[in-house]
Amino acid sequence: MFYPLALASGVLLALSFPRFGHPAFAWIALVPLLIALSGWRGRAGVLPGQSPLRAFGLGLAAGVVYFVGTIYWTGTVVATFGGLATPVAIFAMVLLALYMALFPALTALVTSRLIQRAGSVGLLCVPAAWVATEFFRGTLFGGFPWVPLGNSQVTVLPVAQLASVLGVYGLSALVALVNAAIAFALLTDGRRRALAVVGTAVVLAAVGSWGALRIRDGVLTREGAPLRVGLLQGNIRQEDKWKAGEARRIFTTYVAMTRDAVRRGAQYVLWPESATPFMFEEDDAGEAAVRDLAREMGVPILFGSDQVERVSGTPAAIRMYNAAFLLEPSGNTRAVYRKIHLVPFGEFIPGKQLLSFVSPLVQSLGEFAPGTAMVMLPVNGHLTSTAICYEVVYPSLIRQAVEGGSELLTTITNDAWYGQSSAPHQHFAMASMRAIEQGRYLARAANTGISGVVDPYGRIVRQSALFEQAGLVEEVRLLTSRTIYSRIGDAVAYVSMALIAAALLTVRRRT
Repeated sequence: MFYPLALASGVLLALSFPRFGHPAFAWIALVPLLIALSGWRGRAGVLPGQSPLRAFGLGLAAGVVYFVGTIYWTGTVVATFGGLATPVAIFAMVLLALYMALFPALTALVTSRLIQRAGSVGLLCVPAAWVATEFFRGTLFGGFPWVPLGNSQVTVLPVAQLASVLGVYGLSALVALVNAAIAFALLTDGRRRALAVVGTAVVLAAVGSWGALRIRDGVLTREGAPLRVGLLQGNIRQEDKWKAGEARRIFTTYVAMTRDAVRRGAQYVLWPESATPFMFEEDDAGEAAVRDLAREMGVPILFGSDQVERVSGTPAAIRMYNAAFLLEPSGNTRAVYRKIHLVPFGEFIPGKQLLSFVSPLVQSLGEFAPGTAMVMLPVNGHLTSTAICYEVVYPSLIRQAVEGGSELLTTITNDAWYGQSSAPHQHFAMASMRAIEQGRYLARAANTGISGVVDPYGRIVRQSALFEQAGLVEEVRLLTSRTIYSRIGDAVAYVSMALIAAALLTVRRRT
């Protein structure tokens, strides 16, 4: 009886995210799991909870389905580009999902413990437990903060404005609160049920009403200096990136698109991650051509390319970085940002010595070194910033950029790896959340899509389709005002951890 409920929660969680889901599912996704954790068997008022082992197992079951349903595409990526046999690739994907599922399992364990001690009242701690473990998932061992619960609401704009105050984890808390209140109402009756339903409805209505007013006011779309950005989506197939004979076609594609974007008024041009078919500082002819283009166009150009750092010593060594180069209109390099958060199993191999069973993947991937600092990118007298590929999913990194003075968020990526799967849609949605959190325009250039501009309220100004060649030119505004979230950061996560610790220490077992 209990495990089917947990599995139902996993399915609903997976269906809360793009590309196949809908945000409405998130508001009820945790309810079946919470009912299972209560141990309810139909006897009114009797909520024995579950044993620690079963509670953990229920949370793990829900989590595995949740993450297999949202990161299934990782199996295809490592099979196609990592040279793994399909069964091994599927096994690797399930292992990743299993690791991620440990965090919902921990939430379930804590929740069951509190139900055993406090009865149905223990359900009221679910938002804090969920946020605490979700935050750990995004930070522990470098973190993998993919599809946090709150991000399911990024397109529900009135509700999503809460992220400007409490960040995506604050949205996760709100969604978990509604789930907990529904479960509480189903497991109780009388006045307590009414209070749960009415209280939660008031909170949700207040958040939505305030969010709608914030969007309607729209002051951030009128402040700051305007800047027209050109976003180039070259639509270069991953299979062609380093093919002999393709370099000229790839490079001339970006040259022609740059000229077209500037002709249409672009004052700042963004190429995607790893856009150049050569390592910029290692290819004299290629480097000279890009610098000449910047001088010819008279605009700053941001583009992605690998960077080599030679380390002195015996024997001599090199470090490879996934980098973004900013060229001034003079053609000189103005700044270089090195990617800080590398993709596990894509750009580095965690626990490399222990992974002999994926040796083809380990041997085929050259490891990158991580960057160590957020670098500001000066453009036309203003400070901007960029995030490379999936590191835009880290709220703290983007907040760090705004703390450093960034007036415009940009991100460059190559999502060609993911094909027509859910990944590009999930990635774009998580990038959009950063715009709301920080109250900044966000411009995104993606090799095969989705490229686009998102305003400070999370509204999509314009976006491209997947796997089309597109050059977007749109106006953004360079902003300096700060949201509450940009000032307090993930305070909601730390408060959640403190609340759960206090509850576990102070709530005594019922007699």
